[in-house]
Amino acid sequence: MIRVGVIGYGYWGPNLVRNFADCSATRIAAVCDLRPERLAAAERRYSGILTTSDPAELIKDPTVDAVVIATPVDHHFDLAMLAMREGKHVLVEKPIASSSEQASRLIDEAARRRVVLMVDHTFVYTSAVRSMHDLVAKGELGDIYYYDSVRINLGLFQHDVNVLWDLAVHDLSIMDYVLNRHPMAVSATGLAHVPTEPENIAYMTMFFEGPLIGHVHVNWLAPVKIRKTLLGGSRRMLVFDDLEASEKLKVYDKGISVNSSPENVYQMLVGYRTGDMWAPKLDVTEALSVEAAHFADCIDTGGRPITDGEAGLRVVRLLEAANESMAGRGRLVSLTSTVTT
Repeated sequence: MIRVGVIGYGYWGPNLVRNFADCSATRIAAVCDLRPERLAAAERRYSGILTTSDPAELIKDPTVDAVVIATPVDHHFDLAMLAMREGKHVLVEKPIASSSEQASRLIDEAARRRVVLMVDHTFVYTSAVRSMHDLVAKGELGDIYYYDSVRINLGLFQHDVNVLWDLAVHDLSIMDYVLNRHPMAVSATGLAHVPTEPENIAYMTMFFEGPLIGHVHVNWLAPVKIRKTLLGGSRRMLVFDDLEASEKLKVYDKGISVNSSPENVYQMLVGYRTGDMWAPKLDVTEALSVEAAHFADCIDTGGRPITDGEAGLRVVRLLEAANESMAGRGRLVSLTSTVTT
């Protein structure tokens, strides 16, 4: 049985604690939070656990095998590094760190200590996104032409990160997993409408080798809530709508064919293909439950997590490039660093 300690029992922490408590391979040993009322709530629900306001106390506790970090991003690096130096396995909330330099150091430390380092890219563990990945891997969509996502709603405003680091990280992690291809350059624009606060609306475009483009629109100021991703290929197209109660994923047998006229090589004929729509049957298991079981399995077997440190690093590199581009009003930023897979 893997004994888990969770640092941060605010917005996301209770969900992590609940799923690790329900996982057959793990149990909750400790919870840390700075607020006494949050610790009291954890004690009422999970009797017999250690509660503390000191992260170091939880990390150094010999009864804790793995540390889950659900704190603001500027604490991720220090807490994860301390935990790994104590020989603990680590699952850290998205994004993995505040910079690619920090993410790289965490990856190196995990390898040196031979512990599991995993990032909480939750959507990767949803049945819909795993189905998207399988459809692309099997070639069901043909050559991929575009990845286009919208993630907007009114709030919640963050004070420590902009809307890209808060919301776009979800879509970038989905794109990274589903496409298994990495952008060559990024262009992004955005604005802050609240004085002294970070950007609350942003548009991010990613350019790949070949005829593939990615686009992400995120916004804290939208009057409606939309969570939708479109993926277009030469054979089929799909739509992932996370707000759908059922049929979250729909596959459309639609597309175009382009043929040159044999009589005139300068004339192109575009044909439109319209076929059936079908919705794959999806597993209803909660994504965090799948993620918790996967983390435990990687600890037991020494396997490589789907959302390992390298996946976290790739997403942070994209976010850094987007920040640089926004500062230059959409200037194209090349991703020249070697991207690992």
